[in-house]
Amino acid sequence: MNERIRIGVIGMGPMGQKHARSVAENPDAQLAAVVTRRAQVGSEMSARYGCRAYDDYRALLAALDIDAVVIASATREHPEHIIAAAHARKDIFTEKPTALTLDDADRVIAAVTQNNVRCMVGFMRRFDPAYAAAKQKIDAGEIGKPVTFKAVSRDPIWPAHEDDDPRTSGGFWVDMGVHDFDLARWLMGQEVRAVYAVGGAFVYPALEQFQDMDNGIVSFTYAQDAIGSAELSRNARYGYDIRTEVLGSEGSVWIGSIQQTALQVLTKAGVTHDVNPWYLERFDRAFRNEINAFIAALRAGERELTPSVYDARAALAIGIAARDSWRSGKVVEVVR
Repeated sequence: MNERIRIGVIGMGPMGQKHARSVAENPDAQLAAVVTRRAQVGSEMSARYGCRAYDDYRALLAALDIDAVVIASATREHPEHIIAAAHARKDIFTEKPTALTLDDADRVIAAVTQNNVRCMVGFMRRFDPAYAAAKQKIDAGEIGKPVTFKAVSRDPIWPAHEDDDPRTSGGFWVDMGVHDFDLARWLMGQEVRAVYAVGGAFVYPALEQFQDMDNGIVSFTYAQDAIGSAELSRNARYGYDIRTEVLGSEGSVWIGSIQQTALQVLTKAGVTHDVNPWYLERFDRAFRNEINAFIAALRAGERELTPSVYDARAALAIGIAARDSWRSGKVVEVVR
């Protein structure tokens, strides 16, 4: 394929605008259009990138000059937008999660497969250089057989607005934890079998009315001789803290650092350094890498894109099991 891939972006929140910029900066793609309900944002994007702006995603999908779409709309809208894009025969990059229920995740899979379109899901940590290198070393056998997975994911704050209402976003386990659940499968190379979760709304009591939480730990067993855990928090006041370890029979890989830059200042008062302020900064390169990988795969004619809608369903199933375990106080089997 010699022509540039013509892409439309649905949703102009922080992620949509970041993805739009990545598309515009890729020499093999053209940012053809964006979709936003905010007229001023649409005008700003049109002026900045020379693209069209729609206020209805259906108009974008009806456009004949759109080859693919990037879906960065509100989580509750993902199934509708993915399914509509598939029926419009557009290739798709979508933010996670693809759905909030397994039934909707299955509807997404059916639409993608039946319409023979390609769909990639935005589990961006797979495209972070450190995580990608860790995966290569694990698969090469450098740490032997992976036996234990451990993740720490701490947000500095709970951003209390409509899209973070767990009834529409998925909440603590399904929205926030889904990245760690994807890593738990991807890095270990096998499926999670069962989970047990504990936690509560210790810092933000308002979350109790939604049956949601701000701090939690989930432990899990794998299908074959391995265990894991993920500790999640919404009140790491010091910054955005993402770390992962995989322990193998012959060694271990550690991924992540709270530092944003490799600078420490040492004085008689002590040692100081900066921290990653938020996910947009910590995974800036990963966000660009995943969009570039999506475009490269389309140009190369690849049919099977990863992370896939099947990966998204599997991570969602772990999140739902963790939520059910926390609410019931019991070990819960992960639904296949």
